[in-house]
Amino acid sequence: MTTETDLLPHGSAVERLATGATWAEGPLWIPDEGVLRWSDIPGNRIMRWDAATSDVSVHRSDVEFTNGRMLDRDGSVVQCSHGRRRLEREMPDGAVTEIVSHWGEHQLNSPNDVALAPDGSYWFTDPDYGITQPREGHPGIREYGACHVFRWSDADGLTSVIDDMDRPNGIAFSPDGGTVYVTDTATAAGDGPGHWIRAYDVHGSEASGGRLLATIDEGVPDGIAVDVEGRVWSSAGDGIHVFSPEGAELLFIPVSEVVANLCFGGPDGTDLFITATTSLYRIRTSTREARF
Repeated sequence: MTTETDLLPHGSAVERLATGATWAEGPLWIPDEGVLRWSDIPGNRIMRWDAATSDVSVHRSDVEFTNGRMLDRDGSVVQCSHGRRRLEREMPDGAVTEIVSHWGEHQLNSPNDVALAPDGSYWFTDPDYGITQPREGHPGIREYGACHVFRWSDADGLTSVIDDMDRPNGIAFSPDGGTVYVTDTATAAGDGPGHWIRAYDVHGSEASGGRLLATIDEGVPDGIAVDVEGRVWSSAGDGIHVFSPEGAELLFIPVSEVVANLCFGGPDGTDLFITATTSLYRIRTSTREARF
C-alpha cells in the first residue's frame, strides 16, 4: 500500500520559488538548460526560473497568451497558444512556428495543454477559455460543437480522439501509454459539473472506453502529471491530489494559493513544480514523471 513516505521524502515541504504572475500556468522543466519555464497567461509572457542561480526572468513577452507545453524528442518545446488559437513549436534557437491551427475548415478554440504520446504524436486539449475569458486571449467564437481532445501527427494530420467532455484541460499518459488521463474544468466557466478526471484506453491513434477515474469535491482538477508507477498527480483548488491508477486518493499536498498546473523536473527529475495563481512552487518527491 502506498503511503505518504513513499511519495515524499522526510521533511519535504512546499517552497515558493518565484512570484509576481497574474495567473501562472504551463510549467515545463528544460533539462538541457536546467531551467523551469512557465506561462503567465494574462501577463502575456513566458517566465523562466534558473535552478543553478534561482534567478527569475522573462523568457519571452508578447507571446499571444501561451498556456501548456511539452518537450519534444528533438529538444523543441511544443506549446499551446490561446491568442493564435494553435499548437506551435519553439526551437532552441527561439524560432516559433505553427504546427496546426485548424480542424478541417474550422479554427481551433484555444489549445490548452499538450502531451507526447508513445508513437510521437501530440495529444492536446482544446477548450474555449482563450476566446471566452477576456484576460486569456482574444474574443472569438467556437467554430465546432463540443470541446475536443485532438491528436496531431505529420502522417495523419489532426484528428479528434475525445469529444465527450465539457472543458477538457490537463492531459497525461500512463507509463505504458495504454491510458490517457484528461481533467475537466467545466465549472471554471460556470456551465458544467467538471470536478473529475477521466481515463480512456489508447489504441494507437484512437481513444475509447472513457470512464471516471476520480472526483474532486473542492476546486476543479486542472493540470495533471503521471509518475513512473502510474500514479496520477493533479492540481485542484488549494493543493495537489495524488491518485492510484485505480482512482484511490493517496495523498493531498496543500498549497497556499489556488493551483493551476504541475510538472516533474529538477536535476534528478524528482522535484514537483507547481504553478499556483501568482507563484511558482516546488516540493521534493520520491518519484519521477513517466516517460516513453
